[in-house]
Amino acid sequence: MGKENKKVIDKDVVLDDVDHRIIEMLQIDGRMSIRDIANKIGYTSSIVRKRIQRMTDADVMRVVAVTDFKAAGYELMLAIGIEVENRSAEDVGMELAELDEVFSVNMTTGIHDLDIMVAARDFEELSYFLHEKFQSIEGIAKLTPAITVDVFRYESGWVGKL
Repeated sequence: MGKENKKVIDKDVVLDDVDHRIIEMLQIDGRMSIRDIANKIGYTSSIVRKRIQRMTDADVMRVVAVTDFKAAGYELMLAIGIEVENRSAEDVGMELAELDEVFSVNMTTGIHDLDIMVAARDFEELSYFLHEKFQSIEGIAKLTPAITVDVFRYESGWVGKL
């Protein structure tokens, strides 16, 4: 392996340039065969298979299917900043995370206690969510909704450079 760039993820797992190249190939096409990955990066299938297994076993990476919102029929995406009152933000966040329309819940610092992302098929579904389901959750003092009009970058698997 020589002088390849190495980073320690935990005490047992060290990722080098070969691991990063394997991850990059799988990010491009999660169904790419081990043989194709091996051919593209210049290593044997056996080495690639073992490295993928090592990274998977160590929870460094997972190969998953990613849903395209529009292809799944969702026309609206909404970001909502939430201020919580008379209840812990964590409890409110956990309850929001149970709602089918909510695909991201984040406890934050700053103006909002929580930020959530919501998907809806149309304005009728969004209205039902905001006025019926959302309003039933206690502790929400104020919300600041914003409809997403365009997405310039969305990477579900983004974790920066490992």
